[in-house]
Amino acid sequence: MSLSIARMSLSGHVLLTAALFATALPLRPAQADEITDTLESAREAYEQGDLSYALDELDFARQKMLAMRTDVLLDLLPPAPDGWERQVNDEMGAGMAMMGGGLGAEADYIGPEESVTVTIMAQNPLIASISAMVSNAAAFGARIERVGREKFMLQDDVLQGMVGGNVLVKAEGGTPGQMIALLESMDFRALQDFGR
Repeated sequence: MSLSIARMSLSGHVLLTAALFATALPLRPAQADEITDTLESAREAYEQGDLSYALDELDFARQKMLAMRTDVLLDLLPPAPDGWERQVNDEMGAGMAMMGGGLGAEADYIGPEESVTVTIMAQNPLIASISAMVSNAAAFGARIERVGREKFMLQDDVLQGMVGGNVLVKAEGGTPGQMIALLESMDFRALQDFGR
C-alpha cells in the first residue's frame, strides 16, 4: 500500500473518530481544549508522516473521551438514601478492561445495618448474554421485578436488568425491597440516552 493511500486511510480515521466523539459528547471546557489540542496534534503528526505518533495521540484523545463518558455514568448512579453513605469504586475501569472492555461505574451504599452495591455497565460484551437471561428469567428460575418501567431479574439476591437494551444495571447485597428502592431513584431515561 502506498504512503499516500495509508495517509488517506488514517486521515479518514482521524476525521471520523473526531467527528463521532465531537457529536456524541458534551465537552467540558478544560477537557474539550485538551482533547481538541490532542486531535490537532494527531492531524499535524499525520501530515508530517509520523503515523505512529498520530495514532498515539488518537489513542490518548480516545482515552480522555472515554473517561468523560465514565464520569457521566458515575453521575447516573443513585444518590445515597438518608442515613446511608455512598462509596464510589475507583477501580471499576480496570475491572472493565478484564471483562472485555466497555464503560462502567460502581458504588457501595452502606446503611446502618446492611450494604448494597450498584453497578452500571455499557458497551461490554457481557451485556448481550445478560440481556438474554433477563428476557428468559423464568428459564433460569428467577423472578421478574419492576423498577419504574424497567424489568429486572431477581435471582440469588442479585437484581439486574437492561435499560434501553444496552446498559446493564445491577444491584446486590441487600434485600429485594432495599435494592428496588435504591434503583427507583435512578434516572432511567438518562441511562437510555447514554446507551444510544
